[in-house]
Amino acid sequence: MTEATNGNASPTGRIRILVAEDDENLAQIVCAFLRTRGHHVVCVGDGRAAVQAVRDEAFDVALIDIVMPDMDGLETLKTIRAESDAPQVIIITGNGTVETAINAMKLGAYDYMAKPYRMAEIEVLVRRAWEKHQLARENRYLQGRLSRVDSTPEVITQYAPMHAVLALLERIAATDSPVLITGESGTGKTLLARAIHRLSGRVGPIVEADSRVSAEMMLDVELFGHERGAFNSAVARRAGLIELASNGTLFIDEIGVLGSKLQSKLARALEHGSYFRVGGTQKVEIAVRLVTSSQHDLDEAVAEGRFRFDLLCRVSTVTVSLPPLRERVVDIPLLAHHFLRHMAGASAPVLTPDAIALMQDYAWPGNIRELRNVMERVVLLARGGEREIRAQHLPLANAPASWATVGSTTTLAELERQHIDAVLMQTNWHQGNAAKILGISSKTLYRKIREYGFQRPRGGAGSI
Repeated sequence: MTEATNGNASPTGRIRILVAEDDENLAQIVCAFLRTRGHHVVCVGDGRAAVQAVRDEAFDVALIDIVMPDMDGLETLKTIRAESDAPQVIIITGNGTVETAINAMKLGAYDYMAKPYRMAEIEVLVRRAWEKHQLARENRYLQGRLSRVDSTPEVITQYAPMHAVLALLERIAATDSPVLITGESGTGKTLLARAIHRLSGRVGPIVEADSRVSAEMMLDVELFGHERGAFNSAVARRAGLIELASNGTLFIDEIGVLGSKLQSKLARALEHGSYFRVGGTQKVEIAVRLVTSSQHDLDEAVAEGRFRFDLLCRVSTVTVSLPPLRERVVDIPLLAHHFLRHMAGASAPVLTPDAIALMQDYAWPGNIRELRNVMERVVLLARGGEREIRAQHLPLANAPASWATVGSTTTLAELERQHIDAVLMQTNWHQGNAAKILGISSKTLYRKIREYGFQRPRGGAGSI
């Protein structure tokens, strides 16, 4: 798989440009110049052909002449801007009137150029327009997936093997090498993928795909996108996550659960450096750095015929293994204090020596994710004014009691009930916000409310 080095526009530094110009000689000059700059350029001679080209292929920037037969530049601009993932449009005007420029900007043009113009001027405007297009794409992606972004992305450790892992990441982050991150659930694989992207300095976003959340057909569409009309509900072209991650990082979480058909499609795409959207015939080039994760042994999956060997080879140029939290005993107090400060700020309680000893003896089957949840519970269930967390306050399987019921044995169901009750009160019974904090769906929260017999207090928000 080829891809961009830092700051480039595509696998070989190319920006995808559409030129609509009815003057054949001028069109040839402009297109030839842009191609010598290494960009992918498509030239058409009229507005209708320009609209059809945008519907057939994804472009970053379009240069549209204002005077063209059949459909003029302003009408072409208006039509193109209505398309999904429309390119940034630069209008080329021959008369240079202020009125034309104002109309073009009102219709959504990025900028305009008056003839005659210099080739260097085109190069500057095209790159600036591409940067805006990339930023708009990244913003749309982040807005749609903001809830998946960890607000504390730093890797915190004083465990020597983890320092070795981080040192390796610093060496490979700026390369194009695909990285496979292995480790048990909750060990921080997603966190590490974000660290790789942050260290890489790539101009594009990090885009995350969770292989466990969708059926194979849905995941196919999510990864590769689709063309308009590919299926009944495909009313417009949709860019897939691979395309949205252009010049950035694509992180596929739990790649080992992909079905055989999707494994085959992904392996072919990585081999050829391009793919087709679902229902499409136009190739889309891959311009991303690939990072994947798995909590299962993929070598064993290959031996058992559950995972393709060629795909494993393509995603595991560099393999990083994360140790479970039970091996990172020295990091447990460090991480626990970090979570407490993050959740409670300056008023965060401190861990007593007996609490730290109990935590370091505990097996932590849920790893760092479980540790964070435990710290969140003790903060939520703390009585006012409490400044210390003792061993008996910790809701662990081998702890004698919880903070809320000191002196009595507490079942897991009771801890869950107390936790949900505390979060509902904290959010004034806003079930949507409560579900996000709890990390469950609104439907599951509603079922838990009925199961535990909670009654919404008068005046509670109760919205979903």
